Amino acid sequence: MAATPPNVIPEARPAPRVRRRLHLPAWADRLGAFGAFVCALHCMLVPVALALLPALGLGLVAWHGIEWAFTSLATVLAVVSLYLGYRGHRAYHAWLLVAPGLALVWLALLYPPLHDSVLPHAAAMAVGGLLIAVAHLANLRLSYGHSH
Repeated sequence: MAATPPNVIPEARPAPRVRRRLHLPAWADRLGAFGAFVCALHCMLVPVALALLPALGLGLVAWHGIEWAFTSLATVLAVVSLYLGYRGHRAYHAWLLVAPGLALVWLALLYPPLHDSVLPHAAAMAVGGLLIAVAHLANLRLSYGHSH
């Protein structure tokens, strides 16, 4: 073996770059799925509740601001959660569920003929909420259910 002379400096290797990724914890997808299920349940019960609310004095449940808040929160949480999950697992399956779900809830909220009719509005919001919830569960399974 040939020894390196004392005045020769061995070639230094650059330190590996550490990529810091923002990972959304598993509880965020669980929260998103739970919130979407609660939203879907809320939307399914609105037609029944509309008949009972005046007698019970619970007008807040049917307040339209709650729809905007649920829809906005569901959109932000779903997009951020699925994007961060996609960066890890590179599977688009959850996006195929969340896209029509978000489209349905926003259409039911913003399209006046659909928003003003009680039963179709409730059905669109319920189906959209269920699709968003299933997308969160799919993202959770893709992110944490498999060894990479």
